[in-house]
Amino acid sequence: MRTNDPKEDAYYMGAALSLALRGTGRVSPNPMVGCVIVGPEEIVGWGYHEGPGKPHAEAVALDRAGEKALGATLYVNLEPCCHQGRTPPCAPRIIEAGIARVVAGLADPDPRVSCRGFRVLKEAGIKVDEGLLQERCKEINRGFLSRIERGRPWVTLKGAVTLDGNMAMGSGESRWITNAFSRVRAHMLRDSNDAVMVGVGTVMSDDPELTVRDTTGRDPVTVVLDPSLRTPLWARVVRRGTIIFFSRSVSKEKLEQLEERGCNLFRVPADMEGRPQLEQVLQRLAEEGFNSVLVEGGPNILGSFMTQGLFDSVALFISTRFSGKGQGIGGGLAIERLADSIGIRTERVRNLEGDLWLEGVNPCSQVW
Repeated sequence: MRTNDPKEDAYYMGAALSLALRGTGRVSPNPMVGCVIVGPEEIVGWGYHEGPGKPHAEAVALDRAGEKALGATLYVNLEPCCHQGRTPPCAPRIIEAGIARVVAGLADPDPRVSCRGFRVLKEAGIKVDEGLLQERCKEINRGFLSRIERGRPWVTLKGAVTLDGNMAMGSGESRWITNAFSRVRAHMLRDSNDAVMVGVGTVMSDDPELTVRDTTGRDPVTVVLDPSLRTPLWARVVRRGTIIFFSRSVSKEKLEQLEERGCNLFRVPADMEGRPQLEQVLQRLAEEGFNSVLVEGGPNILGSFMTQGLFDSVALFISTRFSGKGQGIGGGLAIERLADSIGIRTERVRNLEGDLWLEGVNPCSQVW
């Protein structure tokens, strides 16, 4: 077993986190997990979880390590599981391999685990150290933590705006407010989220594809908020896997036509204006296994999430020009006093060849 060196421990946990991030946008409803196994002189095994039904990170790393796992230290960003799911539990495998020490970043809040994995390892005589780089471990799995602890996905509001906050001109023209470099990053955001959400107004006016095109990646599931099922059958979002939430009485014929084209339709309670209640929408998405949702709708849908405080982070692409009177972000958001304004904690601001990419977190909605 390696000596307990804080700098070495942090280094190897950082490597495990880097591996875990390879599963971004591809592992839900599971968490992102990376694992590194270190012998007396070198790394002898490594792995990460690639997706539901595939081996867990610890199992992949143990397979690579083979007999070299005996007496080694295992670094993993999340507590090893001890229950049978789609794949065998990891804690017994760690014990069988002869691992001497486990360094874990975070306890798993899943009720099926919830420190039971740590207990099993300790009872087998394995030294367990918990909490290393805990904040980073929480951050990369904030979607998973949100779904488990709050019963809803992590919600990111994405918008492209001018310096005076407009998402479109007064005429509705919006292509393109930001430059090609911003659009590439926006498509990268789609790739890293489980679902992308818009309102039916965006579908009717823009007929968006909501796919990943300007970079390599996989397409997120499309979610449409459509109170009366006005989504046209010819719309590009009408395809297998698209989820449509409605809240009013609709014709059986339209419902069947959308289902025949592969859409999944869910009726949820209506809010005061007859639109799908956002809390109910997010709860249902969590039940369907979504850890993260990117909201790309127009001013009104973004304004609704802001008004109800149902967002966790923002990703704003800002064109460094003024556009005059237009359609501002946060439509319908009415705040009378500056003291009541909604603030975010800025995490990063990047220059995208002239545009600015601002990322921030809603300090009121963190799950840790």
